[in-house]
Amino acid sequence: MSTSQEAGRGAGEKVYIFDTTLRDGEQSAGIGFTIDDKLQIARQLERLGVDIIEAGFPASSPGDLEAVAAIARRVRGPIICGLARANASDIDAVWEAVQHAETPRIHVFISSSAIHMAQQLHKNKEDVLEMARASVARAAGYCHEVEFSPMDATRSDPQFVYELVEAAIAEGATTINIPDTVGYAIPEEFSAFLTELQERVPNIHRARLSVHCQNDLGLATANSLAGVLAGARQVEGTINGIGERAGNASLEEVILAIQTRRDLMHVHTDVNAREIYAASKLVERLSGMVVQPHKAIVGRNAFRHSSGIHQDGVLKMRETYEIMDPSAIGIPSGDSIVLTKVSGRHGLRARLEALGVTLDADEFERVFAAFKEVADRKSEVDDRDLEAILSEQTQQQVEASWSLDLLQVSTGDRGRPTATVRLIDPDGEAREDAAIGDGPVDAIYRAINRVTGVTNQLTEFSVKAVTEGIDAQGEVTIRIEADGTSYVGRASDTDILVASARAYVYALNRHTAASR
Repeated sequence: MSTSQEAGRGAGEKVYIFDTTLRDGEQSAGIGFTIDDKLQIARQLERLGVDIIEAGFPASSPGDLEAVAAIARRVRGPIICGLARANASDIDAVWEAVQHAETPRIHVFISSSAIHMAQQLHKNKEDVLEMARASVARAAGYCHEVEFSPMDATRSDPQFVYELVEAAIAEGATTINIPDTVGYAIPEEFSAFLTELQERVPNIHRARLSVHCQNDLGLATANSLAGVLAGARQVEGTINGIGERAGNASLEEVILAIQTRRDLMHVHTDVNAREIYAASKLVERLSGMVVQPHKAIVGRNAFRHSSGIHQDGVLKMRETYEIMDPSAIGIPSGDSIVLTKVSGRHGLRARLEALGVTLDADEFERVFAAFKEVADRKSEVDDRDLEAILSEQTQQQVEASWSLDLLQVSTGDRGRPTATVRLIDPDGEAREDAAIGDGPVDAIYRAINRVTGVTNQLTEFSVKAVTEGIDAQGEVTIRIEADGTSYVGRASDTDILVASARAYVYALNRHTAASR
Protein backbone atom coordinates (compact mmCIF):
# COMPACT_ATOMS: atom_id res chain seq x y z
CA MET A 1 0.00 0.00 0.00
CA SER A 2 1.32 3.47 -0.91
CA THR A 3 2.01 6.31 1.53
CA SER A 4 -0.99 8.26 0.28
CA GLN A 5 -3.24 5.20 0.51
CA GLU A 6 -2.20 4.67 4.13
CA ALA A 7 -2.81 8.35 4.84
CA GLY A 8 -6.19 8.07 3.14
CA ARG A 9 -7.55 5.46 5.54
CA GLY A 10 -10.13 7.12 7.73
CA ALA A 11 -9.75 10.39 5.81
CA GLY A 12 -13.19 10.48 4.25
CA GLU A 13 -14.43 9.71 0.76
CA LYS A 14 -12.18 8.89 -2.14
CA VAL A 15 -11.47 11.43 -4.89
CA TYR A 16 -10.89 9.69 -8.22
CA ILE A 17 -7.95 10.98 -10.26
CA PHE A 18 -8.61 11.32 -14.00
CA ASP A 19 -5.43 11.88 -16.02
CA THR A 20 -5.79 13.53 -19.42
CA THR A 21 -2.09 14.09 -20.15
CA LEU A 22 -2.37 11.94 -23.28
CA ARG A 23 -5.42 13.80 -24.59
CA ASP A 24 -5.72 17.37 -23.34
CA GLY A 25 -2.02 17.51 -22.46
CA GLU A 26 -1.06 16.58 -26.00
CA GLN A 27 -3.02 19.60 -27.23
CA SER A 28 -0.20 21.85 -25.96
CA ALA A 29 1.34 23.66 -28.91
CA GLY A 30 4.43 21.78 -30.06
CA ILE A 31 3.69 18.40 -28.45
CA GLY A 32 3.25 15.34 -30.63
CA PHE A 33 3.52 12.07 -28.71
CA THR A 34 4.35 8.93 -30.65
CA ILE A 35 2.51 5.68 -29.84
CA ASP A 36 5.57 4.50 -27.91
CA ASP A 37 5.63 7.80 -25.97
CA LYS A 38 1.98 7.33 -25.04
CA LEU A 39 2.56 3.76 -23.91
CA GLN A 40 5.49 4.81 -21.73
CA ILE A 41 3.45 7.53 -20.09
CA ALA A 42 0.41 5.26 -19.66
CA ARG A 43 2.54 2.63 -17.92
CA GLN A 44 3.94 5.27 -15.57
CA LEU A 45 0.40 6.47 -14.84
CA GLU A 46 -0.45 2.86 -14.03
CA ARG A 47 2.42 2.80 -11.52
CA LEU A 48 1.26 6.17 -10.19
CA GLY A 49 -2.13 4.63 -9.51
CA VAL A 50 -4.43 7.10 -11.26
CA ASP A 51 -8.00 5.85 -11.53
CA ILE A 52 -8.75 6.87 -15.11
CA ILE A 53 -6.46 7.47 -18.11
CA GLU A 54 -8.00 9.49 -20.92
CA ALA A 55 -5.75 7.99 -23.56
CA GLY A 56 -6.75 10.15 -26.52
CA PHE A 57 -9.35 11.32 -29.02
CA PRO A 58 -9.70 8.30 -31.34
CA ALA A 59 -11.78 10.02 -34.03
CA SER A 60 -9.14 12.73 -34.50
CA SER A 61 -6.74 10.50 -36.46
CA PRO A 62 -5.97 6.84 -37.23
CA GLY A 63 -2.76 7.22 -35.23
CA ASP A 64 -4.61 8.36 -32.13
CA LEU A 65 -7.09 5.50 -32.43
CA GLU A 66 -4.18 3.07 -32.70
CA ALA A 67 -2.47 4.60 -29.65
CA VAL A 68 -5.62 4.42 -27.51
CA ALA A 69 -6.20 0.81 -28.60
CA ALA A 70 -2.61 -0.13 -27.71
CA ILE A 71 -3.00 1.36 -24.23
CA ALA A 72 -6.37 -0.37 -23.76
CA ARG A 73 -4.78 -3.73 -24.55
CA ARG A 74 -1.60 -3.37 -22.50
CA VAL A 75 -2.37 -1.23 -19.44
CA ARG A 76 -4.25 -2.80 -16.55
CA GLY A 77 -5.66 -1.21 -13.41
CA PRO A 78 -6.89 2.24 -14.48
CA ILE A 79 -10.09 2.74 -16.46
CA ILE A 80 -9.10 3.51 -20.07
CA CYS A 81 -11.13 6.34 -21.56
CA GLY A 82 -11.47 7.92 -24.99
CA LEU A 83 -13.02 11.29 -25.87
CA ALA A 84 -15.89 11.66 -28.34
CA ARG A 85 -17.92 14.52 -29.70
CA ALA A 86 -21.68 14.05 -29.53
CA ASN A 87 -22.01 12.13 -32.76
CA ALA A 88 -22.26 8.48 -33.69
CA SER A 89 -19.00 8.13 -35.62
CA ASP A 90 -16.90 9.58 -32.77
CA ILE A 91 -18.54 7.28 -30.23
CA ASP A 92 -18.06 4.25 -32.47
CA ALA A 93 -14.37 5.16 -32.88
CA VAL A 94 -13.88 5.38 -29.12
CA TRP A 95 -15.49 1.99 -28.60
CA GLU A 96 -13.29 0.48 -31.30
CA ALA A 97 -10.26 1.80 -29.41
CA VAL A 98 -11.19 1.06 -25.79
CA GLN A 99 -13.22 -2.15 -26.09
CA HIS A 100 -10.29 -4.36 -25.06
CA ALA A 101 -9.59 -2.40 -21.86
CA GLU A 102 -10.05 -4.06 -18.50
CA THR A 103 -12.60 -1.30 -17.79
CA PRO A 104 -13.46 0.90 -20.80
CA ARG A 105 -15.06 4.36 -20.63
CA ILE A 106 -16.54 6.61 -23.31
CA HIS A 107 -16.37 10.35 -22.60
CA VAL A 108 -18.96 12.34 -24.57
CA PHE A 109 -18.90 16.14 -24.71
CA ILE A 110 -20.96 18.87 -26.34
CA SER A 111 -20.88 22.66 -26.00
CA SER A 112 -23.45 24.26 -23.73
CA SER A 113 -22.61 27.97 -23.75
CA ALA A 114 -24.47 30.42 -26.00
CA ILE A 115 -21.27 31.54 -27.73
CA HIS A 116 -20.18 27.96 -28.50
CA MET A 117 -23.62 26.84 -29.66
CA ALA A 118 -23.95 29.82 -31.98
CA GLN A 119 -20.41 30.13 -33.29
CA GLN A 120 -19.19 26.51 -33.35
CA LEU A 121 -22.19 24.20 -33.49
CA HIS A 122 -24.72 26.50 -35.18
CA LYS A 123 -27.35 24.76 -33.05
CA ASN A 124 -30.02 25.89 -30.60
CA LYS A 125 -30.63 24.52 -27.10
CA GLU A 126 -33.21 21.97 -28.26
CA ASP A 127 -30.79 20.58 -30.85
CA VAL A 128 -27.96 20.31 -28.32
CA LEU A 129 -30.19 18.62 -25.75
CA GLU A 130 -31.31 16.01 -28.28
CA MET A 131 -27.72 15.42 -29.48
CA ALA A 132 -26.60 14.91 -25.88
CA ARG A 133 -29.41 12.43 -25.21
CA ALA A 134 -28.77 10.39 -28.34
CA SER A 135 -25.00 10.32 -27.89
CA VAL A 136 -25.00 9.28 -24.25
CA ALA A 137 -27.56 6.57 -25.02
CA ARG A 138 -25.36 5.26 -27.85
CA ALA A 139 -22.28 5.22 -25.59
CA ALA A 140 -24.22 3.49 -22.81
CA GLY A 141 -25.12 0.79 -25.30
CA TYR A 142 -21.43 -0.06 -25.57
CA CYS A 143 -20.27 0.10 -21.93
CA HIS A 144 -21.38 0.96 -18.41
CA GLU A 145 -18.74 3.64 -17.83
CA VAL A 146 -20.01 6.75 -19.64
CA GLU A 147 -18.89 10.29 -18.85
CA PHE A 148 -20.70 13.40 -20.07
CA SER A 149 -19.31 16.96 -20.23
CA PRO A 150 -21.23 20.14 -21.10
CA MET A 151 -18.29 22.07 -22.59
CA ASP A 152 -17.82 25.68 -21.43
CA ALA A 153 -20.24 25.00 -18.59
CA THR A 154 -19.05 27.93 -16.47
CA ARG A 155 -20.05 30.43 -19.18
CA SER A 156 -23.37 28.68 -19.86
CA ASP A 157 -26.91 29.37 -18.71
CA PRO A 158 -26.97 27.32 -15.46
CA GLN A 159 -30.54 26.19 -16.03
CA PHE A 160 -29.58 24.73 -19.41
CA VAL A 161 -26.63 22.90 -17.84
CA TYR A 162 -29.00 21.38 -15.28
CA GLU A 163 -31.28 20.16 -18.09
CA LEU A 164 -28.36 18.65 -20.02
CA VAL A 165 -26.97 16.90 -16.95
CA GLU A 166 -30.35 15.47 -15.93
CA ALA A 167 -30.94 14.19 -19.47
CA ALA A 168 -27.46 12.66 -19.72
CA ILE A 169 -27.89 10.78 -16.44
CA ALA A 170 -31.30 9.56 -17.54
CA GLU A 171 -29.69 8.11 -20.70
CA GLY A 172 -26.95 6.28 -18.80
CA ALA A 173 -24.12 8.71 -17.89
CA THR A 174 -22.33 7.49 -14.76
CA THR A 175 -19.94 10.46 -14.44
CA ILE A 176 -20.89 14.11 -14.93
CA ASN A 177 -17.93 16.38 -15.59
CA ILE A 178 -18.24 20.16 -15.27
CA PRO A 179 -15.51 21.80 -17.37
CA ASP A 180 -14.21 25.30 -16.82
CA THR A 181 -13.13 25.12 -20.45
CA VAL A 182 -11.56 28.57 -20.81
CA GLY A 183 -10.38 29.03 -17.21
CA TYR A 184 -13.05 31.67 -16.56
CA ALA A 185 -14.30 30.72 -13.10
CA ILE A 186 -13.24 32.05 -9.69
CA PRO A 187 -13.12 29.41 -6.89
CA GLU A 188 -16.04 30.74 -4.86
CA GLU A 189 -18.15 31.10 -8.01
CA PHE A 190 -17.25 27.60 -9.19
CA SER A 191 -18.08 26.10 -5.82
CA ALA A 192 -21.48 27.82 -5.81
CA PHE A 193 -22.18 26.57 -9.36
CA LEU A 194 -21.52 22.96 -8.33
CA THR A 195 -23.54 23.27 -5.13
CA GLU A 196 -26.52 24.65 -7.04
CA LEU A 197 -26.21 21.94 -9.71
CA GLN A 198 -26.41 19.21 -7.06
CA GLU A 199 -29.49 20.86 -5.56
CA ARG A 200 -31.28 21.40 -8.87
CA VAL A 201 -30.62 18.10 -10.69
CA PRO A 202 -32.90 15.48 -9.12
CA ASN A 203 -30.99 12.40 -10.38
CA ILE A 204 -27.47 13.69 -9.70
CA HIS A 205 -27.02 11.03 -6.97
CA ARG A 206 -26.86 8.42 -9.75
CA ALA A 207 -23.58 9.82 -11.15
CA ARG A 208 -20.16 10.82 -9.84
CA LEU A 209 -19.50 14.56 -10.09
CA SER A 210 -16.22 15.57 -11.77
CA VAL A 211 -14.39 18.83 -12.48
CA HIS A 212 -12.02 19.77 -15.31
CA CYS A 213 -10.37 23.18 -14.88
CA GLN A 214 -8.18 25.07 -17.32
CA ASN A 215 -5.48 27.46 -16.10
CA ASP A 216 -6.02 30.63 -18.16
CA LEU A 217 -6.20 32.79 -15.00
CA GLY A 218 -3.82 30.59 -13.01
CA LEU A 219 -6.70 29.16 -10.95
CA ALA A 220 -6.99 25.60 -12.24
CA THR A 221 -5.75 23.93 -9.06
CA ALA A 222 -7.67 26.30 -6.81
CA ASN A 223 -10.89 25.72 -8.77
CA SER A 224 -10.37 21.95 -8.73
CA LEU A 225 -9.98 21.95 -4.95
CA ALA A 226 -13.02 24.22 -4.60
CA GLY A 227 -14.87 21.63 -6.65
CA VAL A 228 -13.82 18.85 -4.28
CA LEU A 229 -14.95 20.87 -1.26
CA ALA A 230 -18.29 21.39 -3.04
CA GLY A 231 -18.80 17.66 -3.53
CA ALA A 232 -16.93 16.66 -6.68
CA ARG A 233 -15.36 13.22 -6.32
CA GLN A 234 -13.35 13.14 -9.56
CA VAL A 235 -10.69 15.64 -10.60
CA GLU A 236 -9.34 15.84 -14.14
CA GLY A 237 -5.90 17.22 -14.93
CA THR A 238 -2.49 16.53 -16.38
CA ILE A 239 1.04 15.81 -15.21
CA ASN A 240 2.96 19.10 -14.93
CA GLY A 241 -0.24 20.94 -15.89
CA ILE A 242 0.45 20.72 -19.62
CA GLY A 243 -2.40 21.33 -22.03
CA GLU A 244 -4.22 23.75 -24.31
CA ARG A 245 -3.19 27.43 -23.92
CA ALA A 246 -2.10 27.93 -20.26
CA GLY A 247 -2.70 24.27 -19.49
CA ASN A 248 -4.77 22.24 -17.04
CA ALA A 249 -4.90 21.66 -13.33
CA SER A 250 -1.60 20.05 -12.33
CA LEU A 251 -2.50 16.65 -10.93
CA GLU A 252 0.56 16.59 -8.70
CA GLU A 253 -0.64 19.84 -7.07
CA VAL A 254 -4.19 18.54 -6.59
CA ILE A 255 -3.00 15.20 -5.18
CA LEU A 256 -0.50 16.73 -2.75
CA ALA A 257 -2.95 19.43 -1.65
CA ILE A 258 -5.50 16.74 -0.78
CA GLN A 259 -2.85 14.67 1.00
CA THR A 260 -1.19 17.56 2.84
CA ARG A 261 -4.46 19.23 3.91
CA ARG A 262 -6.58 16.18 4.63
CA ASP A 263 -7.42 17.86 7.94
CA LEU A 264 -9.43 20.38 5.90
CA MET A 265 -10.38 18.39 2.81
CA HIS A 266 -11.56 15.21 4.61
CA VAL A 267 -11.04 13.16 1.43
CA HIS A 268 -8.24 11.00 0.05
CA THR A 269 -6.86 9.58 -3.19
CA ASP A 270 -5.40 6.14 -3.89
CA VAL A 271 -2.44 7.55 -5.79
CA ASN A 272 1.05 6.20 -5.08
CA ALA A 273 2.65 9.58 -4.40
CA ARG A 274 6.18 8.17 -4.63
CA GLU A 275 5.71 7.90 -8.40
CA ILE A 276 4.85 11.59 -8.88
CA TYR A 277 8.38 12.81 -9.54
CA ALA A 278 9.10 9.99 -11.99
CA ALA A 279 5.86 10.79 -13.85
CA SER A 280 6.78 14.48 -14.00
CA LYS A 281 10.26 13.83 -15.38
CA LEU A 282 8.96 11.35 -17.96
CA VAL A 283 6.32 13.76 -19.27
CA GLU A 284 8.86 16.60 -19.30
CA ARG A 285 11.29 14.49 -21.30
CA LEU A 286 8.81 13.12 -23.85
CA SER A 287 6.83 16.32 -24.31
CA GLY A 288 9.75 18.73 -24.54
CA MET A 289 7.84 21.05 -22.17
CA VAL A 290 10.45 22.02 -19.58
CA VAL A 291 9.18 22.30 -15.99
CA GLN A 292 9.85 25.78 -14.65
CA PRO A 293 12.28 25.76 -11.67
CA HIS A 294 9.72 27.29 -9.27
CA LYS A 295 6.87 24.96 -10.30
CA ALA A 296 5.03 23.68 -7.22
CA ILE A 297 5.82 20.12 -6.12
CA VAL A 298 8.08 19.05 -9.01
CA GLY A 299 10.09 22.17 -9.91
CA ARG A 300 13.83 22.06 -9.28
CA ASN A 301 13.55 24.80 -6.63
CA ALA A 302 10.47 23.37 -4.89
CA PHE A 303 12.58 21.93 -2.05
CA ARG A 304 15.69 24.13 -2.25
CA HIS A 305 16.55 26.85 0.26
CA SER A 306 18.93 29.77 -0.24
CA SER A 307 17.90 32.11 2.58
CA GLY A 308 20.09 31.71 5.64
CA ILE A 309 17.08 31.79 7.96
CA HIS A 310 15.34 29.07 5.92
CA GLN A 311 18.48 26.94 5.72
CA ASP A 312 18.94 27.16 9.48
CA GLY A 313 15.34 26.17 10.11
CA VAL A 314 15.33 23.23 7.70
CA LEU A 315 18.63 21.88 9.07
CA LYS A 316 17.20 21.94 12.58
CA MET A 317 13.83 20.48 11.58
CA ARG A 318 12.67 19.97 7.99
CA GLU A 319 9.04 20.83 8.80
CA THR A 320 9.93 24.43 9.73
CA TYR A 321 9.86 25.40 6.03
CA GLU A 322 8.81 22.23 4.20
CA ILE A 323 5.18 21.12 4.44
CA MET A 324 5.93 18.04 2.28
CA ASP A 325 8.70 15.46 2.39
CA PRO A 326 10.43 15.38 -1.02
CA SER A 327 11.20 11.67 -0.62
CA ALA A 328 7.45 10.98 -0.28
CA ILE A 329 6.93 12.00 -3.91
CA GLY A 330 9.98 10.13 -5.20
CA ILE A 331 12.55 12.91 -5.39
CA PRO A 332 15.89 11.12 -5.00
CA SER A 333 18.49 12.43 -2.57
CA GLY A 334 21.27 11.94 -5.13
CA ASP A 335 23.93 11.47 -2.45
CA SER A 336 24.58 7.73 -2.43
CA ILE A 337 26.04 7.05 -5.89
CA VAL A 338 28.41 9.28 -7.85
CA LEU A 339 28.63 8.39 -11.53
CA THR A 340 31.94 8.86 -13.36
CA LYS A 341 33.71 7.30 -16.33
CA VAL A 342 34.74 4.34 -14.16
CA SER A 343 31.18 3.58 -13.07
CA GLY A 344 29.70 0.32 -14.28
CA ARG A 345 26.32 -1.00 -15.27
CA HIS A 346 25.20 -1.71 -11.71
CA GLY A 347 25.81 1.85 -10.61
CA LEU A 348 24.03 3.33 -13.59
CA ARG A 349 21.06 0.97 -13.24
CA ALA A 350 20.71 1.83 -9.54
CA ARG A 351 20.71 5.54 -10.31
CA LEU A 352 18.13 5.13 -13.08
CA GLU A 353 15.91 3.10 -10.75
CA ALA A 354 16.17 5.89 -8.16
CA LEU A 355 14.91 8.25 -10.86
CA GLY A 356 11.96 5.96 -11.56
CA VAL A 357 13.28 4.85 -14.97
CA THR A 358 12.67 1.27 -16.11
CA LEU A 359 14.45 0.05 -19.26
CA ASP A 360 14.57 -3.27 -21.04
CA ALA A 361 17.96 -4.87 -21.77
CA ASP A 362 18.44 -3.30 -25.22
CA GLU A 363 17.34 0.15 -24.07
CA PHE A 364 19.68 -0.03 -21.09
CA GLU A 365 22.66 -0.94 -23.26
CA ARG A 366 21.99 2.05 -25.53
CA VAL A 367 21.73 4.37 -22.53
CA PHE A 368 24.89 2.85 -20.99
CA ALA A 369 26.85 3.47 -24.21
CA ALA A 370 25.63 7.09 -24.33
CA PHE A 371 26.46 7.52 -20.62
CA LYS A 372 30.02 6.33 -21.25
CA GLU A 373 30.43 8.84 -24.07
CA VAL A 374 29.36 11.69 -21.79
CA ALA A 375 31.41 10.38 -18.85
CA ASP A 376 34.56 10.40 -20.97
CA ARG A 377 34.15 14.16 -21.38
CA LYS A 378 32.99 15.04 -17.84
CA SER A 379 34.35 14.49 -14.35
CA GLU A 380 30.91 13.56 -13.00
CA VAL A 381 27.57 12.68 -14.60
CA ASP A 382 24.63 13.88 -12.50
CA ASP A 383 20.88 13.33 -12.73
CA ARG A 384 20.38 16.19 -15.18
CA ASP A 385 22.94 14.64 -17.54
CA LEU A 386 21.10 11.31 -17.29
CA GLU A 387 17.76 12.96 -18.06
CA ALA A 388 19.31 14.57 -21.14
CA ILE A 389 20.70 11.20 -22.25
CA LEU A 390 17.31 9.54 -21.77
CA SER A 391 15.58 12.29 -23.73
CA GLU A 392 17.93 11.85 -26.66
CA GLN A 393 17.77 8.05 -26.62
CA THR A 394 13.96 8.17 -26.68
CA GLN A 395 13.96 10.38 -29.76
CA GLN A 396 16.38 8.08 -31.55
CA GLN A 397 13.78 5.30 -31.45
CA VAL A 398 11.33 7.16 -33.70
CA GLU A 399 10.56 5.04 -36.76
CA ALA A 400 11.87 6.10 -40.17
CA SER A 401 14.77 7.81 -38.41
CA TRP A 402 17.54 9.84 -39.92
CA SER A 403 20.69 9.91 -37.81
CA LEU A 404 23.69 12.22 -37.73
CA ASP A 405 26.89 10.50 -38.84
CA LEU A 406 29.27 13.41 -39.40
CA LEU A 407 29.32 17.16 -38.81
CA GLN A 408 32.06 19.61 -39.81
CA VAL A 409 31.65 23.36 -39.41
CA SER A 410 33.89 26.19 -40.51
CA THR A 411 33.11 29.53 -38.87
CA GLY A 412 34.73 32.67 -37.47
CA ASP A 413 34.66 36.45 -37.81
CA ARG A 414 35.95 36.26 -41.42
CA GLY A 415 34.03 34.57 -44.22
CA ARG A 416 30.66 32.83 -44.30
CA PRO A 417 29.92 29.92 -41.93
CA THR A 418 29.90 26.61 -43.80
CA ALA A 419 28.61 23.25 -42.61
CA THR A 420 29.05 19.76 -44.03
CA VAL A 421 26.75 17.02 -42.75
CA ARG A 422 26.49 13.32 -43.41
CA LEU A 423 23.26 11.62 -42.40
CA ILE A 424 22.23 7.98 -42.42
CA ASP A 425 18.82 7.75 -44.08
CA PRO A 426 15.99 5.42 -42.96
CA ASP A 427 17.28 2.73 -45.33
CA GLY A 428 20.77 2.82 -43.85
CA GLU A 429 22.41 4.71 -46.72
CA ALA A 430 24.86 7.58 -46.07
CA ARG A 431 23.93 10.91 -47.67
CA GLU A 432 26.10 14.02 -47.52
CA ASP A 433 25.78 17.70 -48.43
CA ALA A 434 27.03 21.15 -47.43
CA ALA A 435 25.57 24.64 -47.11
CA ILE A 436 26.49 28.22 -46.25
CA GLY A 437 24.44 30.10 -43.65
CA ASP A 438 24.17 33.35 -41.72
CA GLY A 439 25.67 31.58 -38.72
CA PRO A 440 27.01 28.10 -37.94
CA VAL A 441 23.61 26.76 -36.77
CA ASP A 442 21.85 28.21 -39.80
CA ALA A 443 24.46 26.56 -42.05
CA ILE A 444 23.95 23.21 -40.30
CA TYR A 445 20.18 23.36 -40.72
CA ARG A 446 20.39 24.38 -44.36
CA ALA A 447 22.71 21.44 -45.03
CA ILE A 448 20.38 19.02 -43.23
CA ASN A 449 17.43 20.35 -45.24
CA ARG A 450 19.36 19.73 -48.46
CA VAL A 451 19.98 16.12 -47.46
CA THR A 452 16.49 15.27 -46.17
CA GLY A 453 14.42 17.39 -48.54
CA VAL A 454 11.92 18.11 -45.76
CA THR A 455 10.23 21.51 -46.07
CA ASN A 456 9.75 23.17 -42.67
CA GLN A 457 10.07 26.39 -40.75
CA LEU A 458 12.21 26.75 -37.63
CA THR A 459 9.96 28.47 -35.04
CA GLU A 460 11.99 28.13 -31.85
CA PHE A 461 15.63 27.62 -30.90
CA SER A 462 16.90 27.65 -27.34
CA VAL A 463 20.08 26.50 -25.67
CA LYS A 464 20.96 26.07 -22.00
CA ALA A 465 23.62 24.40 -19.88
CA VAL A 466 22.45 21.07 -18.47
CA THR A 467 24.86 21.32 -15.55
CA GLU A 468 27.42 23.77 -14.22
CA GLY A 469 31.11 24.03 -15.08
CA ILE A 470 33.31 24.26 -18.15
CA ASP A 471 32.59 20.62 -19.06
CA ALA A 472 28.81 21.08 -18.93
CA GLN A 473 26.61 19.60 -21.60
CA GLY A 474 24.62 22.10 -23.60
CA GLU A 475 20.99 21.19 -24.23
CA VAL A 476 19.33 22.48 -27.40
CA THR A 477 15.55 22.54 -27.81
CA ILE A 478 14.08 23.37 -31.19
CA ARG A 479 10.61 23.47 -32.69
CA ILE A 480 9.83 23.26 -36.36
CA GLU A 481 6.53 23.69 -38.14
CA ALA A 482 5.67 21.48 -41.10
CA ASP A 483 2.28 20.96 -42.73
CA GLY A 484 0.66 23.12 -40.06
CA THR A 485 1.95 21.02 -37.14
CA SER A 486 4.75 21.72 -34.66
CA TYR A 487 7.41 19.15 -33.79
CA VAL A 488 9.95 19.39 -31.00
CA GLY A 489 13.51 18.07 -30.88
CA ARG A 490 15.94 18.08 -27.95
CA ALA A 491 19.57 16.99 -27.75
CA SER A 492 22.55 17.46 -25.49
CA ASP A 493 26.27 17.39 -26.06
CA THR A 494 29.38 19.11 -24.76
CA ASP A 495 29.58 20.57 -28.29
CA ILE A 496 26.61 22.91 -28.83
CA LEU A 497 26.79 22.62 -32.63
CA VAL A 498 26.52 18.82 -32.43
CA ALA A 499 23.57 19.16 -30.06
CA SER A 500 21.95 21.64 -32.44
CA ALA A 501 22.27 19.24 -35.36
CA ARG A 502 20.91 16.27 -33.43
CA ALA A 503 17.96 18.22 -32.06
CA TYR A 504 17.02 19.33 -35.57
CA VAL A 505 17.28 15.79 -36.93
CA TYR A 506 15.05 14.47 -34.11
CA ALA A 507 12.38 17.06 -34.89
CA LEU A 508 12.49 16.10 -38.58
CA ASN A 509 12.16 12.43 -37.59
CA ARG A 510 8.99 13.19 -35.63
CA HIS A 511 7.55 14.95 -38.67
CA THR A 512 8.51 12.07 -40.97
CA ALA A 513 6.98 9.47 -38.61
CA ALA A 514 3.76 11.49 -38.26
CA SER A 515 3.45 11.86 -42.04
CA ARG A 516 3.39 8.11 -42.65
